[in-house]
Order: sequence, then structure tokens, then C-alpha cells
Amino acid sequence: MAAAKKAVLGPLVGAVDQGTSSTRFLVFNSKTAELLSHHQVEIKQEFPREGWVEQDPKEILQSVYECIEKTCEKLGQLNIDVSNIKAIGVSNQRETTVVWDKLTGEPLYNAVVWLDLRTQPTVESLSKRIPENNNFVKSKTGLPLSTYFSAVKLRWLLDNVKKVQKAVEENRALFGTIDSWLIWSLTGGINGGVHCTDVTNASRTMLFNIHSLEWDKELCEFFGIPMEILPSVRSSSEIYGLMKAGALEGVPISGCLGDQSAALVGQMCFQDGQAKNTYGTGCFLLCNTGHKCVFSEHGLLTTVAYKLGRDKPVYYALEGSVAIAGAVIRWLRDNLGIIQSSEEIEKLAKEVGTSYGCYFVPAFSGLYAPYWEPSARGIICGLTQFTNKCHIAFAALEAVCFQTREILDAMNRDCGIPLSHLQVDGGMTSNKILMQLQADILYIPVVKPSMPETTALGAAMAAGAAEGVGVWSLEPEDLSAVTMERFEPQINAEESEIRYSTWKKAVMKSIGWVTTQSPDSGDPSIFCSLPLGFFIVSSMVMLIGARYISG
Repeated sequence: MAAAKKAVLGPLVGAVDQGTSSTRFLVFNSKTAELLSHHQVEIKQEFPREGWVEQDPKEILQSVYECIEKTCEKLGQLNIDVSNIKAIGVSNQRETTVVWDKLTGEPLYNAVVWLDLRTQPTVESLSKRIPENNNFVKSKTGLPLSTYFSAVKLRWLLDNVKKVQKAVEENRALFGTIDSWLIWSLTGGINGGVHCTDVTNASRTMLFNIHSLEWDKELCEFFGIPMEILPSVRSSSEIYGLMKAGALEGVPISGCLGDQSAALVGQMCFQDGQAKNTYGTGCFLLCNTGHKCVFSEHGLLTTVAYKLGRDKPVYYALEGSVAIAGAVIRWLRDNLGIIQSSEEIEKLAKEVGTSYGCYFVPAFSGLYAPYWEPSARGIICGLTQFTNKCHIAFAALEAVCFQTREILDAMNRDCGIPLSHLQVDGGMTSNKILMQLQADILYIPVVKPSMPETTALGAAMAAGAAEGVGVWSLEPEDLSAVTMERFEPQINAEESEIRYSTWKKAVMKSIGWVTTQSPDSGDPSIFCSLPLGFFIVSSMVMLIGARYISG
């Protein structure tokens, strides 16, 4: 018993990692960065109409409490005293929008998820009001006007949900991204909960000036957002408030980072030019650009990377965002039933070792970087009578890698110095076929930490390093060395280029499916072309025979 306790003596730090697909709570040793225990709960996604993606904010909050309690139970079984947990960090899916009643604590509508497309008519209407010679939205926020970001989701809620309208009129409404909703709830909710966000999450709302680091009056007026419903903006590493319930009551919440910024910190990309790629529901490549905002000429976003303390400088990043990565595996599982669990995808792909000329463009939510093309929809092409579910599984993995290649190419053009290797993290990196494919398609080595939970680690580091906590040093000489697994390219450069150029042809075929837009954002006809993937797959099923789908 004593030996078990001795192995983990010293301060511990917890991290809430609230993603699109699941919620987790993880506990790290602040001196060694060792992961001691964790618990995970899958989160439901609701699709009430074509192109709409929602989640229940109360289910998300409950999942956080459940993960904290279960992790603390597991620590107890390991003979680790939970009183050693000195701080908690929060990392979250970004842009997802929640509005709730500050008097009752009840959400006024489901969370509108970052992938949601219902706001395309709002985007088109607003874009007509931006002068061609003065795109003040992009120059202030670093972001293109897109359905992706929170401001247009909030505008839709204000226009279409009577409960939200009434609460705003009566000064009862609070807005926030998932981090704000969680921190407000965990620090007391209706009983003094802290309504705040951090600079990384604020920078994804399209209401935040990334130069002045403040909510921008001109942007709020442009989108018609009342500033009184916005959270206060804090650094990514400071004490926001204390846990008010559960096994960790009284522990400070002292770190907050959007998930991609958290992964950048967790991968220790603290130097200008260092980059990482995270494979989650989507795929996100971030490159640290230091204290300067670098504006992309090749379809990337300019965003806040982190600000690790009230008096610490802000760091910026260039970001390539891909909407659908791990989500395509979930789609094969939940919508087509080709696999029973996400892990099966690797086994199917391994059976054939090739897509046999089949290409899958999973543009379920249009195309994000570098195209920013909302008219695109998912396609599977290059099918023959020989194609079976294994080839489609392989093509789905290749799609993730090709999309990463596109944003890496854009990053290299913007930065001028090509990356010599790619640091990776996220749930999908446990798939060795995917990692080898990625090295082959990029034609550079792919480097993966042996402990892939870098998003949660980044949130824990920010929390542990906060003033008033001080249990985690971010000084370079104090950071723990990380063991890496390396994947080298195993095909020749010419083959890599041929496959990539064929992929680009497939992408061009996916663009332009949605050609009619309804002025009524509530009319599902604006997504009339989204079911195309189902038509393609239906044709495929007839082509290749039921024995391949069921067998």
C-alpha cells in the first residue's frame, strides 16, 4: 500500500475534456505528466433536420459530474487520495453555442453544435453587408464568415427561439460556448456561478477582437448580439472559481482552453513554427505563430493559441480546420452499420490494404479549410463491382489523411518553411493503419506521443501552472520528456502524388451539390442535397451485392 501511495506522491491535476463525441475526466501527476486514471462517457448527437446538429447541455453537464465521480472512485481503488488534486482544467469542443436562464439554470434551447449548417442563409444575408474592400469581420477576428462560428448560431437562436428572445428582453439570458456553460454550472450556477470564458474560446465566436482581446462593439452590432449576455473574457490559466459540489468540492478551476489550443499546449508547441494535428470528430492542424497574428492567403484561420496567465503575453496560431475526421467512422457505424464499433475500421482496412480506386469525400457539413465551400456534400466515387465494405473503410481512413495533406500544404505555403515532420494526437491516432497512411500521403514522418491524451494534458498544465496553484512548471527545463512513436513514409513520392491528385479530382466533384437556398432557415429544403451520400451508398449496395455489406 505504501509503495502505491509513494509512486504518486505530489500534487495531482484533473482535466475535463468535453468533446463533440464524448466527455472525459483525467487526472495527471503534475511532476511527471503521468496519466493516473480517467473515465469517459459518450455524448448523444441529435439531428432534428438535415444539416442540424444539436446536443443537450444538461446531458453534457451530467456527463462531466459522472466522469469526475467515476475517476475519483478509480483513484480510490488505486489507493490514491483525491485530496491531492489541487486544480482542474477545462478543455472543450469550440464554437458550440448554449444560451441559458441565469435565474433557473435551465438551457433555453439545445446546444447548437459547431458542425451545424442551419445558419447558411444567415451567413449569406450577412455577407452581403460586408464591404468588399473592408472585410472588418475577418480583419478583427481572423475568421471567414461561416456557419462554423458561434455568432451566427447565436443570431439564429435570437431570431427563431421565443424562449431565448423573452429571456434576453427580461435580462435573464446568458450565452456561452461549452466551457462557459460548464464553468458557470460547476462554480455554483444560479448560486453565484462564474460566467466567463478564455481568450481561445472567445476567439472562435466571431464577436471577439483578437488584437485588443476584447468583445468588439462593432462586431456585436453587426451580428445584432446584446453584449450584456456575453461572458467575461479571462486568460487560459488563472483561478476562475471553486468547484461547488461532488467529490472535488472546493478545488479551484484554474485552466480553460478550447480543445485545439489545449492540444497545442499538451504537445508543448511553445515555439514559433511548432505545429500539431489533432484527430478527433474533426481534424485540426495548428501552428504556433508567436506573438504576431499571421493572416493566411490559403484558406487557413488566424486564431488565439493561448494566454497562460493574466499578465502573460498572448500567442497566436494559424489553423487548418477539417469538419469530418473521426465523425466519418461514427457515420459508418451508426448510419450504415458497416462496423459495430469504431475500432473495427482498422481491421476492415487491413483486410484489403487499399481502397482499390474508391475515394470518399466526407463533406457532410460542406468543406472547411482550405476551401470554405458550403455547397459541397459527401460523395463516394470510383466504385466498381469489386468494391466492398473493406475498400470503403480504407477510403474513409484515406479521406482523413488527404484532408490533412490539403491543410498542411496550405500551412507550408503560408509559413514558407515546410514542416519536416508532423506531431499528432487525438483518439484516432491509436489506429496504426491511419498513422502509416498519413506518413505515406504527406511523405514526411508522423510522430505520435506514447500518451495520446494531449488535449486533456494541455488543460491540466494550464490549471496547474495558474497563479495561486503553482504545482506545474511550464519552464522548458522542467517539462517532462515525452516518448514518441514514429511512422516513416513507406511508398515512393510519385505514388503519393498520384493518389493525392485523384483525391483532388473527387473533391471537385463534391462541390456545388447544394444550389438552391431557401430564405427560411427553418426550411429543410435548403439541405435538399445532403442525402446524396445515401443515394450513392444505396447505388453502391445494389452494385456490390448484399453479401459484401453483411459478410
